Amino acid sequence: MLDAAPFLPAAAGVGYKPQHFADILADASPVKWLEIHAENYMGDGGRPIAQLRHLCEQFAISVHGVGLSIGGEGPLDADHLARLKHLVGWLNPASFSEHLAWSTHDSHFYNDLLPLPYTDATLARVCDHINQVQDTIGRRMLLENPSSYLAFAESRWSEPEFLTEITRRTGCGLLLDVNNVFVSATNLDFSPQGYIDAFALDQVGEIHLGGHDEDEDDHGKPLLIDSHGAEVVDPVWALLDYTLAKSGPKPVLVEWDTDVPDWPVLAAEATRAATALERVPA
Repeated sequence: MLDAAPFLPAAAGVGYKPQHFADILADASPVKWLEIHAENYMGDGGRPIAQLRHLCEQFAISVHGVGLSIGGEGPLDADHLARLKHLVGWLNPASFSEHLAWSTHDSHFYNDLLPLPYTDATLARVCDHINQVQDTIGRRMLLENPSSYLAFAESRWSEPEFLTEITRRTGCGLLLDVNNVFVSATNLDFSPQGYIDAFALDQVGEIHLGGHDEDEDDHGKPLLIDSHGAEVVDPVWALLDYTLAKSGPKPVLVEWDTDVPDWPVLAAEATRAATALERVPA
């Protein structure tokens, strides 16, 4: 039995950055919750932990992992998992999430979240890893859809079908990154609305938004790169509206991880997310 965790509010949140600490304490409006990257808070003390302890007294906290390599072929790193268990244990966050991706192979760690084919063998491995994580931290986790730049010929499942089957087998929830959907749809030439229509929205515990970079592939076609380093573009806001109209209100997070702006710029993005939520019937 997985322990129940506090729920994130169906409101706007932002990814927390230490340079915004004073601004958040002075006036966080319209932000109602914060998300941290787990790997930045796995130490035993220091300023990051002190700030986080202070913030968790005022805000619901979501913990987002980037280093577990849920889709990796090898076993999960036991030390990393133990540090995650310790963090979740004392913080008692409202949510924990990770990516449908891999970033390790043997003893090598890659500074990226790499895709995987959607096969029966991959499905079994991912489910085993998710069950191990949930058993270790004692709570349900959310799994995030990736941004994709290629498709594997050996895939036998569509991505929404693959994610839905994972939730059925493990009891985990989903984190729906709307920007990732838009990026993947552009790069792989499919309908982002069709993807949302096929997604298990009833299993979504959190929605992410972020900026991306625009480039071209070798054939001159648009290539979008999920960078989290710019404002959310209008088509992604429109896709959020489409999603919320189908799902109802959800916690919506604005991610901005590179070229991080001053607080007023990030707060303005959060205000736009809050406005989108206000248009959705409860």
